[in-house]
Amino acid sequence: MIAKINELLQEVEALKAANADELEALRIKYLSKKGAINELMTDFRNVAVEQKKEVGMRLNELKNKAQERIAALKEQFESQDSGCDDLDLTRSAYPIKLGTRHPLSIVKNEIIDIFARLGFSIAEGPEVEDDWHVFSALNFAEDHPARDMQDTFFIESHPDILLRTHTSSVQSRVMEVSEPPIRIICPGRVYRNEAISYRAHCFFHQVEALYVDKNVSFTDLKQVLLLFAKEMFGADTKIRLRPSYFPFTEPSAEMDISCNICGGKGCPFCKHTGWVEILGCGMVDPNVLESNGIDSKVYSGYALGMGIERITNLKYQVKDLRMFSENDTRFLKEFEAAY
Repeated sequence: MIAKINELLQEVEALKAANADELEALRIKYLSKKGAINELMTDFRNVAVEQKKEVGMRLNELKNKAQERIAALKEQFESQDSGCDDLDLTRSAYPIKLGTRHPLSIVKNEIIDIFARLGFSIAEGPEVEDDWHVFSALNFAEDHPARDMQDTFFIESHPDILLRTHTSSVQSRVMEVSEPPIRIICPGRVYRNEAISYRAHCFFHQVEALYVDKNVSFTDLKQVLLLFAKEMFGADTKIRLRPSYFPFTEPSAEMDISCNICGGKGCPFCKHTGWVEILGCGMVDPNVLESNGIDSKVYSGYALGMGIERITNLKYQVKDLRMFSENDTRFLKEFEAAY
């Protein structure tokens, strides 16, 4: 019995397998119920009493050795199967759910696309601006309320530097370095010193448009406004223009569209008037043209500006302006179908 155990020990220590099938065959040969080790266990009852202790210890040693060797070979095959030379351990977990564009980006891109089809190109400028491009070049009086710190974020150590309050500053930058004709839109973020609430924020987004050329008239402006409204809100949309005042346009107007919720019949959203205001516009004031080096006797132009949040509210009926900047994924998921 001892000689047989020693022989099997040598075999077990030298066990090798080329694949999982060969390993399973070795397990059956040595460790199954009909295996060599189990047969020795069965013959153990015939061992003389004085040898049972030594034989029993050797049998247990053989069984443990066989189990350890089989387990080691199995682990080796499993590690080889799971190994992958091109596995990137820094890669994010898979699968990654794809996101979508922010609702403000969706609407901004739609506005840009409409004006691009009308021949407008995109112009951009800095968000940290100087007084000249934000106010002085746009015909703001020195004592205009917009220049007050209660309305505008000024840099404390540089009173002439501020966070732009409108993207009209981009228009002044383009006019001072460009020769007409000028046909641009200026999308971007702007800042105003306002208390944050469901209907106001200290930062928001605008798109402004400017067209300067010879013989530009208010009729040209009205036609562009009508085309924009129909493209953005539907072919049945109507517009109306109400006289207003802006320092940089004369004459100036505010534009309303027929309520896209009730179709102009009157509802709580439009305060039962059938109309909703969406933007301001007007003919560029001759003083603005002259301040930016353009001869107002030769050229004329129109300008218009709208808040992207305002347009987004009208399209998707978002009741709280703060939701656009809170990055709540539950809110953002609602716009997956819009992209």
